[in-house]
Amino acid sequence: METVNRKRRILLIVTTIMGAVGAAFTAIPFMASMRPSARARALGGPVNADIGKLEFGRMLTVEWRGKPVWIVRRTPSMLAQLKDDVTLLADPDSDVGTQQPPYAKNLYRSIQPEVLVIVGICTHLGCVPVQRFAVGAESGLGDNWPGGYFCPCHGSKFDLAGRVFKNVPAPTNLVVPPHHYATNTSIVIGADSLGAEHG
Repeated sequence: METVNRKRRILLIVTTIMGAVGAAFTAIPFMASMRPSARARALGGPVNADIGKLEFGRMLTVEWRGKPVWIVRRTPSMLAQLKDDVTLLADPDSDVGTQQPPYAKNLYRSIQPEVLVIVGICTHLGCVPVQRFAVGAESGLGDNWPGGYFCPCHGSKFDLAGRVFKNVPAPTNLVVPPHHYATNTSIVIGADSLGAEHG
């Protein structure tokens, strides 16, 4: 009788061990499938943008975390216009919420005044505004249009620093992503100068 119980006990132990090993072998591929792919990791990480050939008054679009990021080399007249826009804007000093890193909380909303780096997603419902850099009637937005961005979906307007106009659906300015200059002509978007990644 004791021999039978001992055999059962050994059989139970062996079966339990085999079951645990089988479960581990089953779980490993399952757990591995939950890791983000190399493409997904690349989309989430910082991206480099070469601005060496970006001309004054032009915009370059790069993708970061599945979002369009606009890089604009502003002309002296575009920069001068930013001082005159203040009366048209809902939040000229970018005080509402977290709209930009501390190093871009200034009139130009940038590290270097001439180069703007901004997420091209309207803060109303996530549409993508269009650039309307031409001023006045030539823009199709009226004689007093100072140049900037227009969201045709619901009519939100932003100036050449991504600051939102008064009385439009968008509640806040366009977001300035964390970024820094790796060189004079290369910007890293998605990480500050210390290499810390941000979302």
